Amino acid sequence: MKNPIFHFPPLGEFKFVENLLKNGVPLEECPPANRNWLSAGDDAAIFDGWLATKDLSVEGVHFRLDWSSPEQAVEKHIVSNVSDICSMGGEPRLALFGICVGKNWSEETKKRIVSAVSKGFASRGIAVIGGDTVGGCVGMFSTTLLGVQRGEKPLLRSGAVPGDKVYVSGSLGKSAAGLYVLENHPEDVPRFSDLVEYHLCPKIDENMGKKLVDWGVTGGCIDISDGLSSELNHLALSSGVQIEIDENLLPVDAKVQEMADYYGISALNLAMNGGEEYQLLFSSSCLDSIFQDEDSRPSGVYPIGVVKQGSSVWMNIMDGSRKMVNAQAWSHLC
Repeated sequence: MKNPIFHFPPLGEFKFVENLLKNGVPLEECPPANRNWLSAGDDAAIFDGWLATKDLSVEGVHFRLDWSSPEQAVEKHIVSNVSDICSMGGEPRLALFGICVGKNWSEETKKRIVSAVSKGFASRGIAVIGGDTVGGCVGMFSTTLLGVQRGEKPLLRSGAVPGDKVYVSGSLGKSAAGLYVLENHPEDVPRFSDLVEYHLCPKIDENMGKKLVDWGVTGGCIDISDGLSSELNHLALSSGVQIEIDENLLPVDAKVQEMADYYGISALNLAMNGGEEYQLLFSSSCLDSIFQDEDSRPSGVYPIGVVKQGSSVWMNIMDGSRKMVNAQAWSHLC
């Protein structure tokens, strides 16, 4: 069935929606090949084979237009949704997009946001199939994103088993470090521009979940949105296992270490407890056999520990001691 051609009335809201949709990806009749079902509790639910996730981005909480460009704010929102589908080993396909237009947004800001939304979804092959538009005191983006599994089974938080190794798919601490600079030392934004840019508009390998499935990974997987310490505990609790990581294996980003040394703060804390990284934390028993040495392992994939029988999360400290890792996620409701 072909997509209908809409003719919108010449009113502000309708013109806004028309501009958002006019360069979009067409809806294709391509149902999921695998008909799985999964209720709430993972990075995405699954109904009749469709992976489904939803994220909100609220002005003043998730983005600030005195820090971000409109394009950065939109990209960060889209990445927060895409990473959930990615962590399930899926490919994003369809989006329902809602927007609350902030009362203080200029006409230029509105135009740039509409363009960024349209291009952001289209560049990823995601068709926007509906949504809603309202106005309010602050701006907000809301996306329900649907995707399909790459393989027969999704990657789940509950998939880690004793004997797996634990990995992350990128260096750590960048978003938290960028936020620290913005909040505490705005005069140094040019000095640490890479970190600030990552916080405002994170760039991740959006195909990593599909790659894991193609490599044969069947372990546990979750995206790092609330901080590594929290996601490790999610993974351990969901899988009913103990996870043990090594401090000396954590891939603290070199720029993060430089920034932490400059201000005399803890790079480890930024790497462990900083949110909005959107890299993947996963376990696997097969990567060592596929990539037999460090040089052959894919760039950006770092082993950080092992899965054992038991419960909770522990870290082996470089001084030889061992401590429990407690979840340090920031809560929107506290």
